[in-house]
Amino acid sequence: MSDQENITEDEAALYDRQIRLWGLDAQKRLRHSRILLIGLRGLGAEIAKNIVLAGIKSLTLLDQTEVTEEDTCSQFLIPQSEIGKNRAKSSLERTQQLNPMVEVTADDSDPKDKPDSYFSEFDVICATCCSSSLLTRIDKICADKNVKFFAGDVFGYYGYMFSDLGEHEYAEEVPKPKEKKSDSDEPSPKKVKDHETVIVKKNATFTRLQHALDVDWSTDENSKKIRRTPNTYFIMQILLKFMEQNGRKVALGSREDDIVVLNNIRNTVLEDMKLNDSVVSKEFSSYCFAELSPVCAIVGGVIGQEIIKAVSQRDSPHNNFFFYNGVNGEGLVDKIG
Repeated sequence: MSDQENITEDEAALYDRQIRLWGLDAQKRLRHSRILLIGLRGLGAEIAKNIVLAGIKSLTLLDQTEVTEEDTCSQFLIPQSEIGKNRAKSSLERTQQLNPMVEVTADDSDPKDKPDSYFSEFDVICATCCSSSLLTRIDKICADKNVKFFAGDVFGYYGYMFSDLGEHEYAEEVPKPKEKKSDSDEPSPKKVKDHETVIVKKNATFTRLQHALDVDWSTDENSKKIRRTPNTYFIMQILLKFMEQNGRKVALGSREDDIVVLNNIRNTVLEDMKLNDSVVSKEFSSYCFAELSPVCAIVGGVIGQEIIKAVSQRDSPHNNFFFYNGVNGEGLVDKIG
């Protein structure tokens, strides 16, 4: 391996603890990964922090929107003096300060205006605060170009993560199989606990986002899964539909009007899916506003962890959804689609 590909002494010192945790080869893969992060609200800030500290090669922050007063609740990368300025550019300085060894750049363009070729320049794309049409478009590009894709968002007490790694290979540490002893073997004088492990290679196949959103819940097979499916999945569908129709997330400034619209969309979504009203109660709409800092920390921690696992090719990935429901304090992983 050339000197350019090797970890420097400064990097080895900085990343010593995590190299001990997941190994030198995994850290080298992280060091060469180019990541695009779309959306720099509270969730985006948590994700940026987690992956920059892990020691990736470069991070591009992409967001065309302006900082609002609401951002001060959860977006710790933006100083309060930056209200009214671009979110990506306002997040650049503090993100870079987290780890000077990572190349951090900001882009204030609208991701909808980016050509398909732009997204193929990265190893991983993580999209937050995006409409379902944009998410499915980027996911398809990533699938065609072998780019790892993550999506996520936080709506008040609710949050989700979706991952599409295509055909993903990874290594997992498992307990070493015990050797069978024959009857002739003499018993050992002292029994010692065996904690030996071995590394095994495994594969996982992921589903496109479009397929995960377009599930036919009226079939016999899928109808049996409804009770086991987190209701946050259906709440996510309602909130994505709101974003698609209104070009924005629900907002505190229009809370009362947005609650009415959300409940109307709820009725439409459940009817289209042929689901009972009890799947999502009307009360959900009261808990969807603002990006709450604790929810951002939980969902952002999971997404950051999954990006690191995907790039380093270590440990079993979440395939394909993680849902967090802060109303009842549940975090669930489910494979849908």
